[in-house]
Amino acid sequence: MQRRKTAMAATVAGIALTGSLAAGAAPSYADSASSTVTTAAKAPRGDGAKVLCRRVPALERRVDRAVKRLEAGVGTPGSIARLQQRIDNADAKGDTAVAKLLGDRMATRKALLPNLEQRQTDLKSVGSWCQTQGDGSGSAGVSS
Repeated sequence: MQRRKTAMAATVAGIALTGSLAAGAAPSYADSASSTVTTAAKAPRGDGAKVLCRRVPALERRVDRAVKRLEAGVGTPGSIARLQQRIDNADAKGDTAVAKLLGDRMATRKALLPNLEQRQTDLKSVGSWCQTQGDGSGSAGVSS
C-alpha cells in the first residue's frame, strides 16, 4: 500500500513538473496573434442549429408520448388516473404510508404535465423555425 502511495505521489509530481515546464516553454515575446489563431481553431463551428433541427421530430414524438401517457385513462400504466386509483385503493385499505408515497409521486407527475406541454409548444416553434431556415444552418435570410 505504501509503494502505491509513493508511486502515485511521484506521478502527480511528474505531471506538475511537466505542466510547469510546458507553461514556461513559450517565450514572453510570443506574438499574441498566434495564440488567437489556435483559440479560433478550437472554437465551435456554428450554434448547433443543424443538429437541433435534425432532433426536433424525435423530441416531439418523445414528448407527445409522455403527455399522452400522463393524460391516459386508468388502464394505462404511468397515467395520472391510474396513480389516483392506486392512492384511493391504498386509502381504502388503510395503508397510509403507501398512500403518502403515492401522493408524493402524484404531485411530481402533476407538476411534470405542464412542463411537457410547454415543451410541446417550444418544439413546435423550433420546428417551424427550422423549416424557414432550410438546412437548419441559420444562414438563410441573413444578408452579409
